[in-house]
Amino acid sequence: MNWKKYLSLIGIILFIYILIKIDIYQVVNEIKNADVSLIILSFFVVFVLLLLQTLKWFVIAIKQGIDLSFKDAFKINFITNFYGFITPSRLGTVLRAEYLKKYTPNIGKGLCNFVLDKALDLLSLVTLVILFSFIFKNKFSFLPINLFIVIFIGLISLTFIFLNKERARIILKVFYKKLIPNKLKEKTRITFDSFYENMPKKRYFLFFFALNIFTWVILYLVTYIIGVALGIELSFIYYLAIFPISALISMLPISINGIGTREVVLISLFSLFGVPAAKVFSMSLVSIVISGVLPAVIGSFLTFKNE
Repeated sequence: MNWKKYLSLIGIILFIYILIKIDIYQVVNEIKNADVSLIILSFFVVFVLLLLQTLKWFVIAIKQGIDLSFKDAFKINFITNFYGFITPSRLGTVLRAEYLKKYTPNIGKGLCNFVLDKALDLLSLVTLVILFSFIFKNKFSFLPINLFIVIFIGLISLTFIFLNKERARIILKVFYKKLIPNKLKEKTRITFDSFYENMPKKRYFLFFFALNIFTWVILYLVTYIIGVALGIELSFIYYLAIFPISALISMLPISINGIGTREVVLISLFSLFGVPAAKVFSMSLVSIVISGVLPAVIGSFLTFKNE
């Protein structure tokens, strides 16, 4: 049996188990009694979030010399949100590189844009995890903070190693010689050169990083508004502490879009602050629909319209 094929089903199984354990009628009742005005407000904040999600890789694209409009970038973001939503660890978002081929001669620049965006995305998320793990170290004493710090240092090191074309060439040379078939070597070389063409200057990376941090904060603001609508009386700072941890764990490729694993972590962490599991699960469910399903539906429409 190929266990890898079934790995992504773990999250779905966890999701169904939690739903049965909590009682679906209790979840429905929580959602039914939510503050509608706040739910509507969350839709507007999601729109801001989608603009920011686009902006954080659009500014990298501009520095790369990729000539596309923000309108086109916004459309591509919806499409890749669709593919990201239906794939483990949101790996489907790599298709952005394919869509950017329309605006640049080779896929290399698009791949570079994706890699830089995701590296900064992960780096900013780990930064939030470390920061709030220290702030709430009495509550989160069980968290492996040292491991998070090691991951942070590793990400920083890898980013700066691979930002340099010659260093990257030396490291990847072995793989190029041993693993790339002869008929693909020239295409791979061209893609590699294109990857490093117009690489953004290092001085811009602090701005890119700050933009990623701000995007995560707005994402958690959406969930905070939904939480308040469901009667969860916790300050926003607790959301900033809990959700980065949940987001980091949900990146494990054992579920589709983190479904199931995210809920397990959220229920466990919110319980430390006395929040009932039904409210946490309801908040997660509504959040998935508003910030995940709806953009994915729009993205699927744009995808099939393009084909």
